[in-house]
Amino acid sequence: MTNAGTDLLKGRKVLVTGAARGLGLAFARSACEAGAAVAIADIRADTLQQAAEGLRGAGFTAHAIVADLSDPASIERCAAEAVARLGGLDGLINNAAVTDSGGRPGDDISVETWDRVMDVNVRGTWLMSRACHAALAASGRGAIVNLASDTALWGAPRLMAYVASKGAVISLTRALAREYGGDGITVNAIAPGLVLVEATEYVPEDRHRLYIEQRALQREQLPADVSGVALFALSDLSRFVTGQLLPVNGGFVFN
Repeated sequence: MTNAGTDLLKGRKVLVTGAARGLGLAFARSACEAGAAVAIADIRADTLQQAAEGLRGAGFTAHAIVADLSDPASIERCAAEAVARLGGLDGLINNAAVTDSGGRPGDDISVETWDRVMDVNVRGTWLMSRACHAALAASGRGAIVNLASDTALWGAPRLMAYVASKGAVISLTRALAREYGGDGITVNAIAPGLVLVEATEYVPEDRHRLYIEQRALQREQLPADVSGVALFALSDLSRFVTGQLLPVNGGFVFN
């Protein structure tokens, strides 16, 4: 639950990828609470349907779209379906990512793992943005929020493929901001720290302790800590903010 007003995104139509659970679902719920209708996309079909039913059960408008961000054709279908079912598109949160690529030194990462991470985290972000470009431009208030990571700001060890992919997302964000600015589309990136969600359950306890002990705000990071910044980036409050990286990590890394 965020503290955002219920009309911050009133009437907006937002697509959130990687939203069957965890941070993506938190973004979707927060957008709904702020007045938006959402389409949630994920490769986990059963979990996705449950998430959408939960949102609808709470009185929100939510459409579930199964999508594989490693498949360009699936991305195109997802974007088209989201626009059709929502009746347009005002916002896109590129949250979907492969996160379980770590736990070993960079020299031990397989080429297949590296390619899988890059295909989803970087190419998928680019292709989904491209597929949604026309609809976001037609909105007149289009906004893209890309999920980066603060691991790219401090070079987290034993996570090289993921770190490299999120560094690329930061650069992609800046390039897209230049490319899409003429259409009135803002493009910004959020760099969370280690958030307590299902996707980070594999992270060793010592990494969790490192984050807590080295943060200016010394506690675990929760999805709600990130959602407010995403809503800001989607809303009229940030219409002159673009190409920016917004670290949200409790002061673990200063940008």
